[in-house]
Amino acid sequence: MSILVIDVGTSSLRAAIVRPDSTVGEVQSRATPPDSPFPGLVEFDAAALAETVVDAAQAALAAGGPVDAVGITNQRASTIVWDRTSGAPVAPAIGWQDLRTVFDCLTLASEKGLRFAPNQSATKLVSILQGLDQSDAADLCFGTVDSWVAWTLSGGRLHVTDRSNAAVTGLLQPDGSAWDDEVLDALAVPASMLPALVDSSGLVGEASALRGAPPIAALIGDQQGSLIGQGCVRRGLAKITFGTGGMLDVYTGPSAPVSAQRAEHGTFPIVAWTVGGSIAWGQEAIMLSAGTNVEWLVDDLGMLSAPAESDEVAASCADSGGVVYVPALLGLGTPLWDFGARGTLLGLTRGSGRPEVVRAVLEGVAHRGADLVEAATADTGLAIEALRVDGGMSANATFVQALADASQRTVELSPMIEATTLGAGYLAGLAVGTWTGLDDVAAAWRPRRSLQPGPPLDRERWADAVGRARSWMPDLSALDF
Repeated sequence: MSILVIDVGTSSLRAAIVRPDSTVGEVQSRATPPDSPFPGLVEFDAAALAETVVDAAQAALAAGGPVDAVGITNQRASTIVWDRTSGAPVAPAIGWQDLRTVFDCLTLASEKGLRFAPNQSATKLVSILQGLDQSDAADLCFGTVDSWVAWTLSGGRLHVTDRSNAAVTGLLQPDGSAWDDEVLDALAVPASMLPALVDSSGLVGEASALRGAPPIAALIGDQQGSLIGQGCVRRGLAKITFGTGGMLDVYTGPSAPVSAQRAEHGTFPIVAWTVGGSIAWGQEAIMLSAGTNVEWLVDDLGMLSAPAESDEVAASCADSGGVVYVPALLGLGTPLWDFGARGTLLGLTRGSGRPEVVRAVLEGVAHRGADLVEAATADTGLAIEALRVDGGMSANATFVQALADASQRTVELSPMIEATTLGAGYLAGLAVGTWTGLDDVAAAWRPRRSLQPGPPLDRERWADAVGRARSWMPDLSALDF
């Protein structure tokens, strides 16, 4: 019983077929880069995205169909508002990275005691509504990308989301039970705009826009999709996805967190998924800049011809020769949350060459990965014994060994560079019987390679380097969400 998965990322999407043996084929990729009309603003055309979703899905079905169900996974917290009758977006969609509401977040915190981060949907939705005729708000629909894709595939019959996506909007009650009416009232957002909450795994309606009208059977945020795609369905199992940024997610179990706010060591509670009406929880740590640092070496410094070259160049020297790099091009996330920190390169000598600098960059990202592990361990009390790793940087042998050395943990590499698609496939397959339960998902985990830690990287020197990188732009460092 094969599954069609639609995986919508920040700058591209793909449709693929997940088979019962946990393999993925018939991948159809499409570029969907967002627009940045002004520094800090990130927008995209939701109508064009809908057309591209259908095109890619039909192409995957033509190559590998028919399928028994459809799974949807997506970038989280991007915000779309559309007309309920016509189905047309009423404004450009706002991407999750968009920073236009930074000061709105600060104002709401000081005046109403409501804490939002600018990457959440809540203030983005308010921003869109402020540009419209407020009397029409009740006739509009709000959704994150999963909601928009489900609406598109169902021909406008489904207005739904799952809690892994709803929880990062800032509009859900802390225990995940329902939308938060008090928050909606404070923001003047009509409850009628919001999608219905459904399980991450379960039949919700037909994808009538696709050949054969297969049922939509899964909705899941991208990082949670990667978590289940790498078999992290037991308490204490964790994965890190190293893409443009980096996200560590650890599965914590069925108990709801005591607070939806950031924990002491800079991690956040997340809804991992809901199956059979039961909510599973996790904790997330965030690295603002991971692969971006390697792209910087390519695009801006011209040290490399392509990101993949970083592995060979870094491996040409035994160590960085004392060079240390702090990858804070966009500030530092977990555990410090210092938006004014900046990228810092230390320890250069006349003997420092291209290999040492490239290795220092890879080791800097690895150190940040170890920071995330330490923060998640401290905030959850769970001993994270091994790291399951996916994302583009997981193909870099020098980097993943540095991660094992920095964290002093076994690193297990996902058999798929991007495990998100597989996770959405598992959830949809659970709904239609391709897999019988989460034990089947756990048993399917087969890392393509495991790396054992070698001599540890110098974490004391790393901590000193981070201290030097902090508060470089004091006004930004003062921001707290």
